[in-house]
Amino acid sequence: MEDGTLESLGYCEGTMDDDDYDVRQWDVREGCEVRQILDRIADKWSLLVIALLDCQSLRFTQLRREIDGVSQRMLSVTLRQLERDGLVTRTVHPVVPPRVDYALTPLGRTLHQTIKSLVTWTEEHQEEIAEARVSYDARRATMES
Repeated sequence: MEDGTLESLGYCEGTMDDDDYDVRQWDVREGCEVRQILDRIADKWSLLVIALLDCQSLRFTQLRREIDGVSQRMLSVTLRQLERDGLVTRTVHPVVPPRVDYALTPLGRTLHQTIKSLVTWTEEHQEEIAEARVSYDARRATMES
């Protein structure tokens, strides 16, 4: 083992215990998928899909139309990953042409509540953030001149 490294515990038990909470463990614990899951659900396309599927199922074309800038391939990949993670269900209806609907699972609905809280926080603090950006940009401009 290299100097300065710790032996991995190999599992995620206790990850969210307030006394032991350490964000750095997401990168060092073998077998812990917290970082991977966070990367997936924090992706902009995943957030938008989860938000749009709140209380309704939508077809692929409806999702693509609602999500500005997403390519067909990226939406397909995003939906496949969300389905694999148990957050979205895919229902194929035996009609011609085939109809496929996507909906949140119960687990996905619990995540939607968290996303809603994040959006609410963003809306409440957007002016403070805008002011901080202006202040930062002014300081940077002064330092660069």
